Amino acid sequence: MRGPTPLSSLVLPSRPLALARNVISTPNAYFWATPIILALAIFLFVSEAPGVLRDFQISQNPLVLENGDVQNGKCTTRKAVFTDCEARLVYSYGGRNYDTEVEVMFVDFHTGDYETDLVISADHPELATMSLGLDMLWNRIITLTVFVVLLGGMSLGMIFLGMRIWRVKGQLRRPARLIPIPVEISAFDRKRGVLSITYNDKIAADKTGRSAYTRMKSGQEPLIVGEANGKAIGMAVRHGNTALPVLLDDRLQRLELTEAERVAALAPLVDQQDGDRNAPVLIEEPKRTVSIRKRLQLFFGTLLLIVVGVVGFWLWYVTSSPTQFQSPGMDINNLMPAPVNAWGCEQLKKRFGQDRAPFGCTAADYTSWK
Repeated sequence: MRGPTPLSSLVLPSRPLALARNVISTPNAYFWATPIILALAIFLFVSEAPGVLRDFQISQNPLVLENGDVQNGKCTTRKAVFTDCEARLVYSYGGRNYDTEVEVMFVDFHTGDYETDLVISADHPELATMSLGLDMLWNRIITLTVFVVLLGGMSLGMIFLGMRIWRVKGQLRRPARLIPIPVEISAFDRKRGVLSITYNDKIAADKTGRSAYTRMKSGQEPLIVGEANGKAIGMAVRHGNTALPVLLDDRLQRLELTEAERVAALAPLVDQQDGDRNAPVLIEEPKRTVSIRKRLQLFFGTLLLIVVGVVGFWLWYVTSSPTQFQSPGMDINNLMPAPVNAWGCEQLKKRFGQDRAPFGCTAADYTSWK
């Protein structure tokens, strides 16, 4: 495979040089995806965090009210695993009447109905929830934390990258010493006469590992000097101490050079490419397709991993779980064939027979063991 053209082939004037405007671009997705992702993170935290905090307080000293009334209870499952449950809780305690609405969100592989009791805090009776919310408390804490950190981190990361791009664009307006470096072109796309290119600074001796994005108008092409590991290698320049390199075009129109300086800089490259009929160009490769056999292997391999994981989790649940009310262990046990389910319930009963039976092992009264 051909290596890159030696960087000494591109000889630039030693004086400070300015660059054309908009040689570093901000991906369009930054402008609409960042506020949407950040809004989702804030909405999720504001809507779910108070309920999680309330139920954590209740869990410190919970009290089940046998005469409490759970009204209009409803659970909705989305995308097969995301479940929202809401209900109106009406109860009396200490001579006072209470009426409140609660909602809980968690991840579960449940396929049937949920059973729940009304639970209040013995220390703060105005705090009430469903026992389902307490059973899923750590599930809810982990789910909320993961989604808020993931979405919030993505949005803050995009804001940081956007600010770095705008700072670089401001620095590029001032002339500075330019140092040629190779960059790897990781992706490109041609649409409506515009060539969009993403390139990575991970080849040069002083590489930073950062990625940059640029657009070139119709008729402009990047200055490609070779290829490595199946990726095209482009010529870029570092502008003083700016954080991102600038990808050059094959006519050096992005540099504010005199015509004589431009011709002199390109001459070694032109001579080399004239002698090499296989001079590198940026050509879209046909998309690779996966054979049906490979797809079937991937499908059944994934299915086998899921089955092994589910069975392994079920065995842990019925033989080693610290509680019989562990989800999704209860749901998996309930879905098992009758003989396997009976064996699982027997293992659970040996350890928790003195307590209520979990979902999947209950008799007709939904409380005792079957």
